[in-house]
Amino acid sequence: MRIALGIEYDGTDFFGWQRLSQGRSVQGDVEAALSFVANHPVEVTCAGRTDAGVHACCQVVHFDSAAKRDERAWVHGTNSRLQADVAVLWAQPVADEFHARFGARARRYRYLIQNRPIRAALHARFVTWERVPLDVDAMQSAAQILLGEHDFTSFRTLACQAKSPVRTVRSITVVRAQEEVSIDIEANAFLHHMVRNIVGSLLPIGRGERARQWLADVLQARDRSIAGPTAPATGLTFIAPRYPSEWKLPAELTL
Repeated sequence: MRIALGIEYDGTDFFGWQRLSQGRSVQGDVEAALSFVANHPVEVTCAGRTDAGVHACCQVVHFDSAAKRDERAWVHGTNSRLQADVAVLWAQPVADEFHARFGARARRYRYLIQNRPIRAALHARFVTWERVPLDVDAMQSAAQILLGEHDFTSFRTLACQAKSPVRTVRSITVVRAQEEVSIDIEANAFLHHMVRNIVGSLLPIGRGERARQWLADVLQARDRSIAGPTAPATGLTFIAPRYPSEWKLPAELTL
């Protein structure tokens, strides 16, 4: 039977999602817990790998198991074996054709910035601090340049292994709620460090150091060296992927 899981985690103390030979990973912790519940080795496939320090509200994975366990056992049994910074939110059987990665039609990320003179303490693990007042309207206006299908070479790390730099950004919004600025991006898929590099290029615009048109120039140049620096991982959260309704996953994951 194929099972899908929704997982949330605080990525601060992980070396990223992907299982490693050394160092703690989300995948490694989840697989160890699931293997205990299933009583056999379990390997999971995720919707989108996250880097060290990046969080997730609902990472979706799938795995196969012949073990007869109900949904409650997969959730609560697995959580009983996990540390406090990662939790299974839900579990449900899916068709054998379901694939957490290749079946996802879109993915959503949110980047949070604490925009005030004093650094964050209470939510320091989940935000990036920017002391200079940001012009959110300028950032929002510039961000719309990225909508649609483009070659995002300027916004991917040099180590990115994706075969094509072309991605389609479906929506991007920059809003302020008092001292917090959030940047929400949805795309069909993302390149390595793409969101953090976009944020790193929006910040100079928000600080008044660059004009709106500069972002268009960066996009068209297809040259990583002229874009802004990579924003820290701390403020980045993988919100969730989106799937066709045929898979009958929770409503917030359905297109």
